Amino acid sequence: MNKKVFLVANHGLSIVYFLQSDLVSILVESGVEVVILTDDQVKTKIQKMFNQQNVTVESLRLQKVKEYWKMTYPSFQYWIDFLRRAGASNNINLEAVKAYVKQVEHEAHKTRKLFFPVIKILIAILRNSHLARKALVQIQHIFTPNIYSDLFDKYKPDLVVASTPGWRGDRYILREAIKQGITTGSVIIGWDNTSSYSLPGAKVDWVTCWSDIQKEELVKGSGWQPNRINIGGIPSYDGYFREEWKLSCSKYFETHSLDPKRKLISYACSFISFSPNIQNIEALVKVITTDQLVEPSQLLIRLHPNHFLEIPRFKDEMKKISDLAMKYPTVHLVEPVALGGDLGYYSGEDMPEKSSMLAHSDVMVTVYSTMALEASIHGTPVISLGIDSLSGWPDNFSLNLSQIGEWPTHVRFISSGAGREAKSLIELEKALDYYLINPDIDQQVRQDFVSRECTYVDGSAGKNTAEFLLSLLEE
Repeated sequence: MNKKVFLVANHGLSIVYFLQSDLVSILVESGVEVVILTDDQVKTKIQKMFNQQNVTVESLRLQKVKEYWKMTYPSFQYWIDFLRRAGASNNINLEAVKAYVKQVEHEAHKTRKLFFPVIKILIAILRNSHLARKALVQIQHIFTPNIYSDLFDKYKPDLVVASTPGWRGDRYILREAIKQGITTGSVIIGWDNTSSYSLPGAKVDWVTCWSDIQKEELVKGSGWQPNRINIGGIPSYDGYFREEWKLSCSKYFETHSLDPKRKLISYACSFISFSPNIQNIEALVKVITTDQLVEPSQLLIRLHPNHFLEIPRFKDEMKKISDLAMKYPTVHLVEPVALGGDLGYYSGEDMPEKSSMLAHSDVMVTVYSTMALEASIHGTPVISLGIDSLSGWPDNFSLNLSQIGEWPTHVRFISSGAGREAKSLIELEKALDYYLINPDIDQQVRQDFVSRECTYVDGSAGKNTAEFLLSLLEE
């Protein structure tokens, strides 16, 4: 085909999406030269993954991106980006966005707080005016640095595809590509992205998403033209559907010193930016270690990527969780694996770990997170546990977990009947017993839920998405 594509991987999840699906291999087999732009600290690892012709790894120059953000009208850029994320249309469920606005206002320093009366007026205008939203997307292009001009000159790409439509630092390379008249595209890597991150950070030409549900959120919430949206499924989950990553039960249990005679209850920490999770974990530890359930059980806790940030309250919670695992022989701990650099712990390094945990758990417990969908893919019963913290995060913004059930993905999970919801110790015990006694009772409902959210459940999303990108190159 003699075409060249830039794939911008600036988030750990995008590594799985682009590099651990069929997407890149199909592009290369079709004669496309692929240039992957990513964090400097993971370039070598990724180059080893694709030690083949027609795949090159270049720096995404995130340090220069940060410098540009800090040195070029930083306050103006900050407010434009805040309005972008806060200004989606009222035509979709904005509960997640509203929580974000409350968090930013609460955490803003004194000078920024003074601007919020005016900012809230602007948000109201954006949410009710298509023209205002369109103008905001256009205004963002004022900030188009030439950070990547030499790479554009060197490779002369025909297509630039980013892991977001400019929601992160990829906004600058997308804007630069648009300025040069290069076709741009975006992929949606996260389940809640289309309802949480709002307007694009650049006038991207095309986007490919998971489902009709996400397409509707993009059209009604962010003003995308329907004919510019492809529904390709979610390539990151192809390995789940094809069972490529799953270890045998015996091997997985041996890895974590789990007892094969006990049922496995897993808990994936979630929403720690808004609320502690320790109260959820303590409730689980209580019902499991005192043998209150209908079956002898054990607990496997997966820490959240944010637990590893240099933030004292997150570190303190991680220590409390680790102490529980040290104290009780039936409580075990899993740490997500870091890929490195700014990509942090949202990597694909431990997909075998995740897939095996999801597949071999008798019940998966989390806080409405994406893990509820991922567990459903594996046919595992799911409980969303939202016990409110008595203290929240002292001196920091907090939300009660019982209040987040109205967020878009959470509403869909609960209303689907694919899992159960618990907001107290008593409700938790009942829900766990329910699934321990009836593990297959919601199986068909779970499958229907997964089909609606992921569209392609046969492991073909990477192929579908690659074919869509090839069609853009042909045009």
